[in-house]
Amino acid sequence: MLFAALLLTASAAYAQTKDDPVIMTVNGQPVLRSEFEYSYNKNNTEGVIDKKDVADYVNLFINYKLKVEAAKEARMDTLTSFKEEFTSYRDQQIRPTFITNDDVEAEAQRIYGETKHRIDSMGGMVKPSHILLMVRQKATDEDQQKAKTRIDSIAAALKNGADFADLARRLSEDKASAVNGGELPWLTKGQTLPDFERVVFSLKVGEVSAPVLTPAGYHIVKLNDKGSFFPYDSVRTDILQFIEQRNLRESIIDKKLTEMAAAENTTTQAIVERKMNEMTAEDEDLKYLIQEYHDGLLLYEISNQKVWGKAAKDEAGLAAFFKKNKKKYAWDEPRFKGMAYHVKDKADVKAVKKAVKGLPFAKWAEKLRTTFNNDSVLRIRVEKGIFKQGDNPLIDREIFKKADAEVKTLEKFPIDAVYGKKLKKPEEYQDVRSLVVADYQEALEKEWIAELRRKYAVKVDEAVLKTVNNH
Repeated sequence: MLFAALLLTASAAYAQTKDDPVIMTVNGQPVLRSEFEYSYNKNNTEGVIDKKDVADYVNLFINYKLKVEAAKEARMDTLTSFKEEFTSYRDQQIRPTFITNDDVEAEAQRIYGETKHRIDSMGGMVKPSHILLMVRQKATDEDQQKAKTRIDSIAAALKNGADFADLARRLSEDKASAVNGGELPWLTKGQTLPDFERVVFSLKVGEVSAPVLTPAGYHIVKLNDKGSFFPYDSVRTDILQFIEQRNLRESIIDKKLTEMAAAENTTTQAIVERKMNEMTAEDEDLKYLIQEYHDGLLLYEISNQKVWGKAAKDEAGLAAFFKKNKKKYAWDEPRFKGMAYHVKDKADVKAVKKAVKGLPFAKWAEKLRTTFNNDSVLRIRVEKGIFKQGDNPLIDREIFKKADAEVKTLEKFPIDAVYGKKLKKPEEYQDVRSLVVADYQEALEKEWIAELRRKYAVKVDEAVLKTVNNH
């Protein structure tokens, strides 16, 4: 029996490998055909502009795997920040499976039961109508007496058989309820003014109160109905909506996981991890989706360290790269490196030039701000940068000698001037920084990939590669 079981296990393993063979190994790590197909098909759908065939894509995939291996070797997968972000994503995929519709229904029933018990124990619910004559908080004695006289006359009319709803529609100053004959919604204790609540809960159904004064004014109250809390079916939809709005699903999941962890003497995270393993064993797309996010986080961190962040911060490297590749950044037409500025006082035309003369171009803006606009009174308006013809009318007129340039004078800064120099080509990498950074990143990427190719062994099974999406 033992031999038969072992034979069956081995056969199953062989069948699985045969159905999903290893398409390549990267640094000794096997990559199954299904993983490559998942990545290829996801990144080469019909809507993708730069769609690639399998032969072209395989090198991109290998480079991706090499970078992930480098990140693992750098132990980036042990960083707390990485673990927290990956766990958060994993939980988004796995935690919802721990809750069922029955769990949500049970929570709704629990909320209903607690609410019903609380409300019924405090006297249940009442449905009143009222007639309100408003009295301002700081009303004079005279104004309050006028309101008292009017409410007393309404009370007298009611005693003589006047219709409550008719009087409410005509005389109540609570316009929202007046249109409905003074009718208010069902109320529970704690929902309304204490003095109003005291009266309404003391009435019998159909009874009308004497006038009562609250901070809102004078009321006459009629009790239309009273009873226990609403039946469950009538409020079920509202409770379910409440559960969703308050994100109580997560609380239900937390409670279930805590109970499971206590019963198994383990942690909630261990249970989620186990569930993930069970689900990914059955759902290949989910397995690769989670792995893709895991590896994508590592790829971002290692790429930022080796390429993106490095290129953006390596000023010496950028300068050297620009110097070596200067011809690549030639302009097809001259540029003006400087500023167009506008001042109120003619003396500031020279003062501006004097302030920045001899300073590095990158420091002009701060110098001008602290010299001329350092208090509440602005003395200049400045546009600084590297301009080509057509970018700025004032520069077009003064530097590129375009006689038809339409320069609009600023009302509060009527004196226009320019300062800087005309360049036939960039004189430093800062003049074309964004282009140099992009090219430097590309160069660093190529060097890094070459280094990874030398460092980590890669072996592709060409026969299996030919079966991608064709088996």
